[in-house]
Amino acid sequence: MAAWLLTLTGGGALLVSFSAQYAYILAIRRQDAASVIETLLLDLLMIVFTLLALGPSRAGQSARTERTLILVCAAASAYMNVSAAKLASARSVAAYVIAPVALAVVVDRVVAVIDRHVLVGAQPSAWTTVGRAAAATARITGLIVLYCLRFAIAAPKTARGLRRIVLDAAPLPARPEPAAPEAAAPTRTKKAVLLALYRAHPDYGNRGTASRVAAELAPRAGLQARTARSYLYAELDGGKP
Repeated sequence: MAAWLLTLTGGGALLVSFSAQYAYILAIRRQDAASVIETLLLDLLMIVFTLLALGPSRAGQSARTERTLILVCAAASAYMNVSAAKLASARSVAAYVIAPVALAVVVDRVVAVIDRHVLVGAQPSAWTTVGRAAAATARITGLIVLYCLRFAIAAPKTARGLRRIVLDAAPLPARPEPAAPEAAAPTRTKKAVLLALYRAHPDYGNRGTASRVAAELAPRAGLQARTARSYLYAELDGGKP
């Protein structure tokens, strides 16, 4: 019984939707045969997508793509229906839109019922996605309206707040920390260089050769020979100058 009622409901919605769409297309194309074909196109596609969705649903597979295409066809059909309505009248718009929407609900529920029995309700309805998208759109629209009103009331503070929101949402990359300076190598004096060379010399500690060795090593330490000699003698005397 429910199946027959579902069929009658779908057929009635299809007929009503066809009448409104045919009047809309005929007024534009002025061709009877082409208008009939184009009028049936969206509603028949809706039924075709329903049949395509039945296969995966009965096999326990997802049919979300087909169910989404059903909604797309319903939206396009509703647009053509509402074009014949008086947009200033909500009652007129509802009278023209209800048929394609009802047809979309009927064909989608057929797939949903099969999903419930095969997938045990595991597959989410395509209408859930539409509802979430509509809720998100309404929320964003409401925020835009509120911010426009706030800007009109308190422009400077609102502009500063929006600037802070944008800056927080898109931060710049952090600047790399400067590298720590390397520890400076201890500076060696010329005297230290000379004494290091002398301590490694074979004649180290020999007072008799100190003068000659001083003359030899002085250029390598950047010293005068006389200065180098005094440093070597001080080294030999135990560090006393």
